[in-house]
Amino acid sequence: MSKRGYHHGNLRQALVEAALALIEAKGPTGFTLSEAAKQAGVTPAAVYRHFAGRDDLIAEAARQGYEIFTDLMQYAYDGGQPSAMAAFEATGRAYLAFARKHPGHYIAMFESGISVNRTADLAAAALRARSVLEKAAQELSQHIPPEKRPPPAMFSAHIWALSHGVVELFARGSPGAQSPYPPEDLLESGIGIYLRGLGLLPPDS
Repeated sequence: MSKRGYHHGNLRQALVEAALALIEAKGPTGFTLSEAAKQAGVTPAAVYRHFAGRDDLIAEAARQGYEIFTDLMQYAYDGGQPSAMAAFEATGRAYLAFARKHPGHYIAMFESGISVNRTADLAAAALRARSVLEKAAQELSQHIPPEKRPPPAMFSAHIWALSHGVVELFARGSPGAQSPYPPEDLLESGIGIYLRGLGLLPPDS
């Protein structure tokens, strides 16, 4: 690949794409900016026109991941309408689908150690993702008596944590973590138990 230096047509995005490939191959701390520059076909010096360091490059990969993640969650939510239950369950499945289809983004978002508050744009993108699940939780729980209704942020955080746990333990080939059940079945049954506990599903469903 020839060196294109400062004249790269879209250097910033090329570096993000290079970082995503390296993150998948080596992990978020297993590569240098020089390696990302080499993979993007530019000189290391050109990188600093766009990113102050590797963490800033990973943060941008995470921001873009949250944008994709939000779009997938919103699409799943809209596709489940008009049933609030179907829309809610679809957002959980979208979490698994995102982790499988976009592993580089997923790692940058959740396994890199980069705070969502590192940049204002990253924080805003993460907030938009959370808001989709909170909206789904709010619509699903609106018929629960107010004194028994969990706050939407808590409700959605519980489901997010459950989804994340299934992904980390059983959907990404974690060493030593095996299950006789597909990740989708684990997530669906876990969500079902949670929803029955809230009285949103009958005991025998």
